[in-house]
Amino acid sequence: MKLKYEDSYLYRLRHSAAHLMAQAVTELYPGAKLSIGPPIENGFYYDIDFPSPLKEEELESIEKRMKDLAKLDQRIERTEVSRDEAKALILDATIPGMGDAVAEYKLELLDAIPEGEAISFFEQKRMDRDGVQHRFLDLCRGPHVESTKEIKAFKLTSIAGAYWRGNVKNKMLTRIYGTAFESKEELEAHLAHIEEAKKRDHRILGRELGLFMFSARVGTGLPLWLPKGAQLRMTLADYMNHEQMRRGYQPVVTPHLGSIKLFETSGHIYNYRDKMFPFMEDDEKETFILKPMNCPFHIEIYRSQMRSYRDLPVRYAEMGTVYRYEQSGEVTGILRARGFTQDDAHLFVRPDQLLEEFTSVVDLMQAVLKKLELTNYRARVGTKDPTSDKYIGDDENWTLATEAILKACDDKGLEYEVSPGDAAFYGPKLDMIIKDALGRDWQMGTVQVDYNLPERFELEYIGEDSKPHRPVMIHRAPFGSLERMIGLLTEQFAGAFPFWLAPVQVSILAIADRHNDLASELMVKLRDAHGMRVEIDTRRETLGKKIREAQMQKIPYMLIIGDKDIENNTVGVRCREEGDLGAMSLEEFVSKTKE
Repeated sequence: MKLKYEDSYLYRLRHSAAHLMAQAVTELYPGAKLSIGPPIENGFYYDIDFPSPLKEEELESIEKRMKDLAKLDQRIERTEVSRDEAKALILDATIPGMGDAVAEYKLELLDAIPEGEAISFFEQKRMDRDGVQHRFLDLCRGPHVESTKEIKAFKLTSIAGAYWRGNVKNKMLTRIYGTAFESKEELEAHLAHIEEAKKRDHRILGRELGLFMFSARVGTGLPLWLPKGAQLRMTLADYMNHEQMRRGYQPVVTPHLGSIKLFETSGHIYNYRDKMFPFMEDDEKETFILKPMNCPFHIEIYRSQMRSYRDLPVRYAEMGTVYRYEQSGEVTGILRARGFTQDDAHLFVRPDQLLEEFTSVVDLMQAVLKKLELTNYRARVGTKDPTSDKYIGDDENWTLATEAILKACDDKGLEYEVSPGDAAFYGPKLDMIIKDALGRDWQMGTVQVDYNLPERFELEYIGEDSKPHRPVMIHRAPFGSLERMIGLLTEQFAGAFPFWLAPVQVSILAIADRHNDLASELMVKLRDAHGMRVEIDTRRETLGKKIREAQMQKIPYMLIIGDKDIENNTVGVRCREEGDLGAMSLEEFVSKTKE
């Protein structure tokens, strides 16, 4: 059995590295107030209240002091004490990082430890050549390694702001991130991985390629889509709409806000309120909510008329923009935004149609991932946590829904893991977990079975027996959201999108002014006759500069127009990946792109 990260030596090593960093800070920055410093998935961090703002370039001196301290072979020992002894240690001004002036966060942490729970410190001790003992003490449960000499391969990577205890009403502290490994080789491989991730960072590429931007005047987590990014969205949306039409989906459009009554009926107001933006009242005292999801609106469309068993399944699809309150520290470019557009659809099916329709949705999700070249993925079935009370609906319906998802996965031969507690509050779900080019996992497409919202909204259809029956509902979003999918694809392809998806597919480069007319004619022909997305560069710049800039914009093809091309009725073709392909007729080029 694989050892849990929390039980591993690497976890202890990184935990100790965090405290070593804190020790270095207390020596270099008298007056710095320590708070907490835990290990995390790929390293560690420590939140510190510095007397004055810390600059990124100062990390080097902290790291150097850490290396010096590590070499001193300081023993790391755990001491368990009473509450009164703990308070006395925290207030002891002779211990670095402690004392009345700097220990306010440690006192608050002490107060938060429940009565009867063990209180422990980890102490780093050493003797200098004169026989004087030096000690660094930190309130911590551990675990740690035995000596600082074990901490050999580490690196401080960045700084960020972090509210004390994650509460925006508290003071902003400085968070120093770092990482540590058992060997220098592992550390170097990790740092190389980070550098590659920086090259692929969708926030940087989004700016450089002119896809999207953010504005402080608009607000945190609310992207503005630039022309190339808007084209990318349209291409993905057109592809999804085409696939949905082939499968019998009907388009609908719903408003961006709705009455609180809608979300009271759905239960979202009770189970999702912390993710909703503040409510609004109109002059008639009716309360409205910026919609965090589309499903209640689609339900109302279904309820607008009586349905027969012959009408089902009903499949409504919408590129619906929703708004969710993510804390500012959680927002990550367009991967986690406050306003985003879901490729949302809701299917209303008879119970006897559930398995076939669910399987059809899984087929669609697999087709989408194949088209987007995201072939490294696994499935996760989120089920109900029997110990939690956050779910709605009766156990029988939950069992039926879960069994339908598992059977569909088995029938499709889809490998999956079951994850108790990952279900939506109204039903179990199947998530596609994608592993990207850097080995990171992303939860993208999702499909959910729901017996509960049809019950809450009293949805019906008239069965073959002429009696009313309750439909089952399927929620699905193969992309997850346009924003997250574009962010993922930007990093997956490092901005070099496949030809069909690239915002600009062809750049026509005129060598001189006398070639501009032909360049314009070619642009019109490629755009109108062949549906290509083409731009033209007629600037009075050298050809080399035009090629370099088109290459930096990661445009799949460049067509170069010069005197010989006019004479021979050809174009010079350059490919983003293959370089100079030589001269060819326009028809040959079009044929090549169609391949």
